Amino acid sequence: MKSTGGESPPEKDLTKYGQDADVEGQLQDGSIAEGHVQQDLLRRALSARQVQMIAIGGTIGTGLFLGTGKSLATGGPASMLICYAIVGAIVFITMLSLGEMSAFIPVAGSFCTFASRFVDDAFGFALTWNYWFNDAVSTASDLVALQLLLDYWHTNFPGLAFSLIFWVVLIAANIITVRAYGELEYWLSLLKILTIIAFIFVGIAVNAGGNTEHRYIGGANWHLPGAPFVGGIGGFASVFVTASFAYGGTESIAITAGETKNPSKNMPRVVKNVFWRILLFYILSILLIGLNVPYTSDGLKNKDSRTSPFTLVFQMAGAEVAGSIINAVVITSVLSAGNHALFAGSRLLYTLAMQGHAPRVFARLNKGQVPWVAVLATSFIAGLCFGSSFIGAGQLWAWLQNIVGVSNQLSWISIGIASIRFRNGLAAQGKTHLLPFKNWTYPWGPWFSVILNSFLVLVQGWSSFKGGFHAVDFVSLYVELPVMLIMFLAWKFYKKTKFIKAEEMDFETDVFTAEVEEEDLSPAWQSRARKVLNWLF
Repeated sequence: MKSTGGESPPEKDLTKYGQDADVEGQLQDGSIAEGHVQQDLLRRALSARQVQMIAIGGTIGTGLFLGTGKSLATGGPASMLICYAIVGAIVFITMLSLGEMSAFIPVAGSFCTFASRFVDDAFGFALTWNYWFNDAVSTASDLVALQLLLDYWHTNFPGLAFSLIFWVVLIAANIITVRAYGELEYWLSLLKILTIIAFIFVGIAVNAGGNTEHRYIGGANWHLPGAPFVGGIGGFASVFVTASFAYGGTESIAITAGETKNPSKNMPRVVKNVFWRILLFYILSILLIGLNVPYTSDGLKNKDSRTSPFTLVFQMAGAEVAGSIINAVVITSVLSAGNHALFAGSRLLYTLAMQGHAPRVFARLNKGQVPWVAVLATSFIAGLCFGSSFIGAGQLWAWLQNIVGVSNQLSWISIGIASIRFRNGLAAQGKTHLLPFKNWTYPWGPWFSVILNSFLVLVQGWSSFKGGFHAVDFVSLYVELPVMLIMFLAWKFYKKTKFIKAEEMDFETDVFTAEVEEEDLSPAWQSRARKVLNWLF
């Protein structure tokens, strides 16, 4: 795979990869080997502009705008801030590990493919199916969240119909061309970023006295009875899964590497942006929410409906209309997160088919080189949102949030393991110097991520024993563990897969090689400034 510096990559041969591409034939004739899949069949149509914006704001959605309300109500402001900071550190280290691998081998399967290549094919099989289900459920949770947000206006419009409309919109955006997905996600992500920036300024003003009561709030809400740590150790532990749900999807940006121009240059930039995104959009926003919104506020944790803390802060500023506007913006943000989850899920199902881990029909591409069958299958599972009609949207969303949060943590553990094995393989074959981007936290970073995430997975279910045993909550928090283990063991015994030795790892297939860029002849000060900006962003 080669890409020239400023030119668009050549169009792929549509007679081979066009509408309803004969992937089955390619698999049968051996051109795509199981376990070492040449996956560069998707069109690299996502520009650097789109990838950067998607990386910054693409996965910010339900977890931040709505999930923070649940975190505040169950854990209190201090628990929420500490837990989100810890999980944020884990995510940043995880993204450094993933960025290193994705810049070297940019494939649509991303870390799921890396798990197969560098650990064990059975491990990749279990992880990819787990993460595909994660994305499908994430899309469903976003569609359910739309119903909760719609209730803010106390309208008689049926919530199920509201979800159905946007379900169809998401399918259309993902099945036409990847450019349609990229452009929609670009503008929705930009809107989210502007909203969060506006929230930060409004939040500071509200705290300083610019609110309907004209009083200085300061840290008063941290001194309410029961605060700042609400619910003790159980409340504190329960926030971790909500935080993991909120950060979830950050790692899936690497899945766009398979359709990104010059990934060896753009993916490192994406990883660097993650740090600023965590610090500005999550930590600062959560600090302001904890300062301004009492954990006892109505609507934060209701079985039938929930109000976004972002909307509550704008209401406190004294503008009811602003509250409605922000609620509408939050709805577009949730739609954006669902759009990204559906995109990632369909690409993973495509990867499963290409690797022989799923029926080959899911690898079929349309004229735009989009895996349309995989898009339809993933969106069908996302139709879980319609179960809210008899369960209750609020309760269903809480369960889906638990499942997705734990699944995210399992994915981060897997990325850490794959990163450790990836570096072992490069060292054994003397190829470490070929990395276009290096994870500066190696080797302690991946180990830190694996150990801490494993600990969190085991202890965060503490809340399911609070006030008696809550069987459904317990299952939603731990069901992923035995399912993933069973899938790993079943595939391992069925296919008799073996642990990949460092000397036998494949560092040839799908490795991206960019052409040497022309020498920079600009003035020295411009060159230095550009290097500083590239280091920061």
